[in-house]
This record gives sequence, C-alpha cells and structure tokens, in this order.
Amino acid sequence: MADPVIHVIDDDEAVRQALAFLLATSGYPVRIYGSAGAFLDAMTAPQFGCVLTDVRMPGMSGLDLQRELVVRRILLPVIVMTGHGDIALAVEAMKAGAVDFIEKPFSDDVILGAIRTAMDRHTRDAAQNGAAAAAAARLEMLTPREREVLNGLVAGLPNKAIAYDLNISARTVEVHRANLMTKMAAASLPELVRMVLLTRPEP
Repeated sequence: MADPVIHVIDDDEAVRQALAFLLATSGYPVRIYGSAGAFLDAMTAPQFGCVLTDVRMPGMSGLDLQRELVVRRILLPVIVMTGHGDIALAVEAMKAGAVDFIEKPFSDDVILGAIRTAMDRHTRDAAQNGAAAAAAARLEMLTPREREVLNGLVAGLPNKAIAYDLNISARTVEVHRANLMTKMAAASLPELVRMVLLTRPEP
C-alpha cells in the first residue's frame, strides 16, 4: 500500500503552510489546496490517506466537499477544521461521515491524533471493502438455486425448512449447501453469513 497522503484544504495560506510544515516534519506526505475545487480537480486516482479541510470556505464548503466525495466514491476519511461559532456546522459534518472536527486554534497533538484516528479508520474500511468485493465476486458464481438455498441459510432456516420452501428434497439442499460453501470459500456457516452480510448495505 502506498504511503498515506494528507490532503490539506484551506483558503487561508498561512494555515495551509503551517499544517504542511507540521505534517511533513511528522513524516506524512502532504498536499495543500486553496479550495475544495482544486482538490477535486487533482483527484485522478484512488488515494490512501485523509482529507483535512476547513468547513467554511468561499465557493464549495467543507460540507459540500464531503457530499461530493460521496458522489464520486472517493473514500478518504475527512477531518473538518472549524472556527469559533461553527459548532453546528461541525456537528452536521460529523453526521455526514466526518471522522472528527477540530476547533481553531488547535494544538499539534490534537491534529496529529485526529489524523492517526483517520488513518486507522481508512485502513479498516479498505480491508472491509476488499473483503466485501471478494464476497460479491464469489456470489456471482452461484447458480440461482444455490442463491435460494443461501438466502434460506442466511435467514437462519434449517435444511428441512429450506427444502420445504423450495419444494426440493433435504438431500438436494445439502448438496447445494456444500457446493455454495465451496464456491464462497467459507469454512463454516457463521463465516458464510458474515460474507453475505458484508455485501449487503446496512439498513
């Protein structure tokens, strides 16, 4: 995995430069942008790292940027920086998925702690997304009947109940179950259920 890049977005040049210096001396590759639009224009490929953005900027705000990241499926964790009196905006940013919000002026330790939290989250999310993609690819290999049996298993039904619902024999259910376990590379029923749940969005 490539080194994480911290993307700093703030319309205040002094803030950008101060953060760039702090992050660089702490060992992080850093890129700075004077606006959310400039950052989006630079995002040509998936990145590992996080976004550190001011919440209140001319043009596209930090909240608008968060929404655009979701639309573009740019899955970088976001930390928002807020000025005095922007707590309501910060709370809205957290509801929209921001990892943290930091009030200006802030200490170096607070910024670095928030970034470590964001990195941990990104690593965890990337691993889960990879597992979900692998499970989804395996699901595509199942026959329609195997999918029906799988749905019964995930619903917690025993083989006999699945057989009754599908109007097939319990022995046939066992064969389909064994086949789909092999195709899904699942060592146990709990593991199979976890795989399937990874591919289904939370309600």
